[in-house]
Amino acid sequence: MTTGLIPGGQPPDPRPTGGLPQQRQEPVGQAALHVDNRSRSSVITARAAASFEPVGRSVASARSFVRDTLQGWGFADIIDDAVVLTSELVTNAVVHAGTSADVLCLRSDDGVRIEVADRYPEREIPLQGQAVNMGSPDREGGRGLQLCAALAGRWGVEYTPTHKQVWFQLALPERPVGTRAAGPSLPADLLPLADGRVRVAVVQIDRTGAITAWNEDGEELFGYANEQVIGKPLTDLAAWPHTPGTSTGIAEALQLSRWEGSYGIRDANGRIISVYASHLRVRDTAGEPSTVCLLVRDHERAVLQTPLRVPASDTNTGADGQSADPFEVFIGSPAPDDLDGLLQRTVERARDMLDGDSAFLLLATDDETELEVRASTGLPSARQRFARVPVEAGPGRYGSARMPAVHDDLTAVPGAVPLLSGTGMRSVVTVPLKVEGRLTGSLGVAAEAPGRYSNEEALRLQFAADRIALAVESARLGELERLRRGSLSFLVEASDLLAGTLDRDQTLALMAQMTVPTLAAWCAVYTIADQASEPYLSYVLHEDEELIDGIKSLLSKIAPPDPVPTPGARVWSAPGEAAHQAALRSSMRSLGLSGGPTRQLASGIGPTLATASAVGGETVVLPLVARNRVIGMLTLGKPTDEHFRQEILELAEDLSRRAALALDNARLYSERTAISQSLQRSLLPPELPEIDGVEVEVIYRAAGEGNEVGGDFYDLFPIRDGAYGFAIGDVCGTGPNAAAVTGLARHALRLLAREGLSGPAVLERLNSAILDEGARSRFLTLLYGELWPQEDGSAQLKVVCAGHPLPLRLRQDGTVEPAAEPQPLLGVMDDLELYEQTVTLDPGDVLLCVTDGVTERREGTRMLGDDGLADVLTTCTGLTAGAVAARIMRAVERFAQDAPSDDMAILAMRVPGLHKD
Repeated sequence: MTTGLIPGGQPPDPRPTGGLPQQRQEPVGQAALHVDNRSRSSVITARAAASFEPVGRSVASARSFVRDTLQGWGFADIIDDAVVLTSELVTNAVVHAGTSADVLCLRSDDGVRIEVADRYPEREIPLQGQAVNMGSPDREGGRGLQLCAALAGRWGVEYTPTHKQVWFQLALPERPVGTRAAGPSLPADLLPLADGRVRVAVVQIDRTGAITAWNEDGEELFGYANEQVIGKPLTDLAAWPHTPGTSTGIAEALQLSRWEGSYGIRDANGRIISVYASHLRVRDTAGEPSTVCLLVRDHERAVLQTPLRVPASDTNTGADGQSADPFEVFIGSPAPDDLDGLLQRTVERARDMLDGDSAFLLLATDDETELEVRASTGLPSARQRFARVPVEAGPGRYGSARMPAVHDDLTAVPGAVPLLSGTGMRSVVTVPLKVEGRLTGSLGVAAEAPGRYSNEEALRLQFAADRIALAVESARLGELERLRRGSLSFLVEASDLLAGTLDRDQTLALMAQMTVPTLAAWCAVYTIADQASEPYLSYVLHEDEELIDGIKSLLSKIAPPDPVPTPGARVWSAPGEAAHQAALRSSMRSLGLSGGPTRQLASGIGPTLATASAVGGETVVLPLVARNRVIGMLTLGKPTDEHFRQEILELAEDLSRRAALALDNARLYSERTAISQSLQRSLLPPELPEIDGVEVEVIYRAAGEGNEVGGDFYDLFPIRDGAYGFAIGDVCGTGPNAAAVTGLARHALRLLAREGLSGPAVLERLNSAILDEGARSRFLTLLYGELWPQEDGSAQLKVVCAGHPLPLRLRQDGTVEPAAEPQPLLGVMDDLELYEQTVTLDPGDVLLCVTDGVTERREGTRMLGDDGLADVLTTCTGLTAGAVAARIMRAVERFAQDAPSDDMAILAMRVPGLHKD
């Protein structure tokens, strides 16, 4: 029998500092006894054994056997190393040697010994005195022994004529009693920020998703009393998801056995409060399932965020026994089903595997030139999340993320690992994540003490990184695909919303509301009126409405960003620096260090610090470019120490292009509307004259959005002393073309009437002017008259009704009759022979003149008509002119539900007599 042992009287350091342990050859009998005495000198308190057939699936079964055994013994700290070693040794036996394998687990008071025996005794290992060369870690032969040298405290190999047995012993780490996980000691200013009292809301959800329990902390955090939420679905309060592309919704999350992560809760005031949640699915004694949710404010997530380190049995294995090996050995089973969970589990396992104080994982960009921080543990805060560092950084080969690197003391190479600057970490080991030779990320473990890591730790970490690289890359690609699909949906919805309005202010509000909180914590929109104008702060929005005024005040005190047309987001540091300086000045004043008075300390420093925290993260500016001109800037910001991920910036850039076009369209529309309304207002009389002895009221409604004047018009003007002209007309059609004829008719009437022409002569000349317009001419119906108030309190009128609805006269006794006869309309025939009719309005009489938009008001097949108008007018006896016009308009509006499709004008004149009644 030949034996390979680690010699020496004392167990070696479990982390060897260099090379492989020495081996020696012993006489057959003595060697066997020596092995038994050395390795089993302590008391064995438990054993477990199993045999595995020479088939591929046996490797997975062996892993499950060892994992379950050690978990049952309570040795969770050494499960990962034990499973890795067992997997390699059983693979050598059942796959490469083609024999069955016997696995024996022995528990003693100072550790665990695991023996793997096969029936292929001819294979040998190098003997003492020979050069030790295990070859490449990627070579199958010998890798199990190399891992034993790197991971095990003691190991050896025994040969007999029928068996070969490889054994290894793992010592339990010396940890304080009761400690499960620990982080470094930190200064008070680096500890996670929390309120004076940390509140944990406990919410219980039944199988239908309705809330069945709501504790007092839930009332304090969100403002809802118990009776306000009991029985309501949690989905009514949850704002989910925060970012586009998230696949699992709140309803699905509540059905999972365990879930942990972030989302938002809408409080009683309508604000979204970011929370960190831990969900646990339970059942009562009757078997009824429910979900218990623990909620804290997101910045207090450390209260709940606890990694699950208990791996389940190995059930997802292929026929060859190795399909689940790379992933499950290191991560455990079940694995997190989302990228963030997978990365967080990875850094936690890496930290525990190397007994480090912190760990971090960065993912490479598509061009492999930068690394983006995606997960960390043990660092002072998550402030570096989504921060970017170059792949090649620092001096020498250790500065490259493409190669494994070990730093004994970071103080000797400042800046070598930018992520750890100012964290108190001294030693670090980093290894690359590669898939098919392409850099996809970097995994690192750090410690507060110098000289903690050697090449052996780099080997162990690289081995783990190789096992998870493909899974991480697959999850990352899946996340990118979901994000891109979500981004497309987001952009489609954003485009629809932006296209749905041409109002400038509403467009600005939509731009901000679409970015907060989906893309950023706060947003500011600057607009530029023209090339000679300075950028103007037009809109500010923060996810917490109470911070909007503070951010607006801060931004108004600093120079706006430069309107650079270069596409893409660029970092703008001015808001963060200004907020920091303002907070520093406030703090100094509160301490009496500024030389000034310290009055109103509490009220002054609170909002300043809140604003500084709100804008203290990364701030980026995206130009709003439309029609080759910068019309504004979209500014997006994160709270203290947070960064934007590249995918969000790309989405924001795409949104800014759409928003810029929508904003410019709104500007052009506003300008056109202002011009149109200005021209239209010039077609209306500036004001109506006051006529002694006659009440006059006009109501005018133009059809169509944005129209102040259409084809209908009215006028009332003095002709000469004691005489007034009035007119109400209707040009064929609506809109600008009809308004052009309206302007011609109104101005021509005033000019001709003041020349002393009679009513028929005025209309005949107006008819000729309309016909002279040629193709632009439109026929016109017109009621024109002249009014003379009389000393006896009556009024005399001379009217000409050219194709227009006849004026109606209302007498004091309630009778209604036409006050004129119909004559030909204008703009159709060259030669017109018109005549005027004289009408006398007695005291109390009303003359009502309307356009056909009133009489032709329709509801289905019904039409108001002349008779319907007369019926309404009969109810107006004794009313003033204003009341008559208002009653007529109400009757017209109530006649049909749809908006009017034609212009409408109502002119009411009433003679109250010498004594107004």
